[in-house]
Amino acid sequence: MSAAPILITGGAQRLGRYCAERLLDDGHPVIVSYRRERPELEALRNLGIVTLPADFATEAGIHDFIERLKSETGSLRAIVHNASDWAPDSLDEEAGANFEHLFRVHMQAPYLINLQVRELLEQGDEPQRDIVHMTDYVAQRGSRKHAAYAASKAGLENLTLSFAAMYAPAIQVNAIAPAMIMLNDGDDDAYAEKAKAKSAMRMIPGPDVIYQSLRYLLDNRFVTGVTLPVDGGRHLR
Repeated sequence: MSAAPILITGGAQRLGRYCAERLLDDGHPVIVSYRRERPELEALRNLGIVTLPADFATEAGIHDFIERLKSETGSLRAIVHNASDWAPDSLDEEAGANFEHLFRVHMQAPYLINLQVRELLEQGDEPQRDIVHMTDYVAQRGSRKHAAYAASKAGLENLTLSFAAMYAPAIQVNAIAPAMIMLNDGDDDAYAEKAKAKSAMRMIPGPDVIYQSLRYLLDNRFVTGVTLPVDGGRHLR
């Protein structure tokens, strides 16, 4: 448990929301950022989770979020960079804008937040302070249809190494690289079976495996600068 809150960016739905609720159950105050208002946010607020809107698609939006975060809390136990956009490549005049958008969400926002919010992590007497980057299995493999997405996630994975070296020993910086964890609404049985066949474990495990991985990093004082694969052995297929 900690008195200082844990920040999860993109915490309004799916993995981010699941981890936010589990952390709260474990006694940690939680702050989540969100891109747009949605019904799930009211449920989070009712639990006592602080919700802050954030536009990571622009540099001005990133700086605005940082200032409002600093107004909300004077310290942080950890930052979990979960905000993401699974956008396919564009083959028209929008290609450049698409790449810039993914760069800002996956790389620039974590980069600027890590730099400018370091002071919040260093406040207080917490025995451990963490930054966790949520990357992706495709950061190491590339993607035929999501090249910009894969490249920006690979950049985030590399930032893990740089910030781990910069912030040691006071702050640990690690990454989690998931593959298929959860189905989307509307995914049919055929899609689910195809997704299962991609991993050696032949399963879609659900969000708890990500929380277990996050919990491991938050609880271990001797791990920094690593990327933890949570992909069911996809590299074995």
